[in-house]
Amino acid sequence: MSDEALAVVTRARDLGVTFAIAESLTGGAVSSDVVSIPGASAVFRGGIVAYDPMAKHDLLEVDAALLASTGSVSGEVATQMAEGVARRLRADFGVATTGVAGPDPDPVSGAKPGTVFIAVSGTSLGTLVRELSLDGDRADIRSRATRAALQALGDALSMRD
Repeated sequence: MSDEALAVVTRARDLGVTFAIAESLTGGAVSSDVVSIPGASAVFRGGIVAYDPMAKHDLLEVDAALLASTGSVSGEVATQMAEGVARRLRADFGVATTGVAGPDPDPVSGAKPGTVFIAVSGTSLGTLVRELSLDGDRADIRSRATRAALQALGDALSMRD
C-alpha cells in the first residue's frame, strides 16, 4: 500500500468520482497498488494491461496507424489509452502508462529505456500528459512510473472541486 494510492482512493471517494487504469510499462502494478487500499472498489472501475500494440488497439481503441508509425511510446498513445480505458470502463477519469523499461530501446520509436509517458483523462483541462526520463534498472523504472502515475491521477483529482 502506497501513500499515493491511499490519497487517490480517498480523494476520488470524497469527490464521488470513479477512475480506470490502462497499463503497458507498469504491467498492472498501478492497479495492484490501488486495490491494496480498503474501499477501493467504491471508486476503481478496473484496469486493462495492454502490453502488445494490437492489444492497445483492440482493447483501448488506440489508433492502429499511430501505433504502426510511432510505436507505443508517445504522449499521443498514452492519451488514447487513458481516454480509451475511461470510455470502456465508464469511468470519470482514465490514467495510462506507456514507456520503455529496458534493457533495450523501443524497436519502433527508438525511445531509450527510462522514457515514460503518463496520461490522465477526465480533467477540466482535457487529457494531461507527462513525459518522464527515469534512470535506473528495469525494476526501478517500473516502480517510479507506478508512483508517478498515481501522483498524476492525484494531481488531476485535486484540480476538481
